[in-house]
Amino acid sequence: MTAANGVWRNWARTETVKPARVERPASIGAVQRAVTAAARAGLRVKAVGAGHSFTGIAVATGVLLELDDLSGIVAVDRERGRVTLLGGTRLHQLPQLLRPYELALANMGDIDRQSIAGAISTGTHGTGARFGGIATQVVGVTLVTAEGELRRIDEQNEPELLPAVALSLGALGVIVEVTLQCVPAFALAAVEEQESLDDVLAHLTDRHAAADHFEFYWFPGTRSAATKTNTRLPADTPLAPLGRGRAFLDDTLMANGLYRVTCAAGSAVPAVVPRVNALAERLWSNRRFTDHSHRVFTTSRTVRFREQEYALPADAVPEALRAVDALITERGWRISFPVEVRSAAADDLWLSTASGRETGYIAVHRYHREDHTEYFEAVEEIMDRHHGRPHWGKLHGKSAGQLGELYPRHGEFVALRDAADPERLFTNAYLDRVLGE
Repeated sequence: MTAANGVWRNWARTETVKPARVERPASIGAVQRAVTAAARAGLRVKAVGAGHSFTGIAVATGVLLELDDLSGIVAVDRERGRVTLLGGTRLHQLPQLLRPYELALANMGDIDRQSIAGAISTGTHGTGARFGGIATQVVGVTLVTAEGELRRIDEQNEPELLPAVALSLGALGVIVEVTLQCVPAFALAAVEEQESLDDVLAHLTDRHAAADHFEFYWFPGTRSAATKTNTRLPADTPLAPLGRGRAFLDDTLMANGLYRVTCAAGSAVPAVVPRVNALAERLWSNRRFTDHSHRVFTTSRTVRFREQEYALPADAVPEALRAVDALITERGWRISFPVEVRSAAADDLWLSTASGRETGYIAVHRYHREDHTEYFEAVEEIMDRHHGRPHWGKLHGKSAGQLGELYPRHGEFVALRDAADPERLFTNAYLDRVLGE
């Protein structure tokens, strides 16, 4: 959100900018007028959602469009289970919006603060070897083009472009409507427990294949994996949610409150980090509960951090994580934030991190008051050895030339962008780096 002095900052505080102008359109027509006016004035335009990207993908030096007022359901196709949303709709609003229709998203990430347009544009994903990211659920998109016109891409209108537009980095226009293919509402049975890291890595492919949704966290310096296994159940399954007291203790007091204190202590005195991680390992609660899908998928994250995430061929993840472990030990680094490992099914989206291959993800983090640069750069070198693809919304050092070798359809997307926005109305420094000027 833009501050009173006109300065915009993202959630992670990795990007700050003072746009020439900030506009808050409350209708699609207002977005069209804003884009047309910016083009006449020679100003670039960027739309922003919640600002949860760590990269500069939403940075606007010209006109910043805040789409918070462009929110809610436009239409529902009950027969096919499809819902059309305005682009500024936040993910955390969806459960309430979809409840009357007994629908849900097929998969979600663990953070739900993002706007739907921002989430699909950056490749936001959850975990599950049989499930894709949120953009794979997109069956229609409406853009405001560089000419200020509306362009609809779906099964009837330029369907061949949907795999490009569904995950487009904000480079093709301002997304004002998104149509999602939803699924019948469902519950999740969650099992969270501590396991041996070596055992988990030795059987990682099988663990991902056996579960609907499997992931784990590893605190560097420990030999345990904090695993999460979620099983999909019918919506009418009797629920056994966490009690309010247990949820507050685990997720609010421990996962955020105490963790904020321990991260701050580790930042001030790095020598205490091994003891902090050992404490976090012991405090991770083994627990089982069943609840509505969105309540299990998502968690509250109030401790600010920096993140880098790479997508690898699924079978390369154990070797790559072992290399990260060896790197941290060799350098003697004190890393207080856990490493997260997830998975996704292969898809056909042009710029998806899972495009054309079964995928595993390794995400590394640092507390926001610590310098992440050396750690992230060294981890990136390991990911490069395994043909890793960077998450578009998370920190990385890749350029257009390098990305062209990692994403088979990168060149086709660049050509589409050249045709859709030859004057680069929707570009910024980040897009110039990853797509070319």
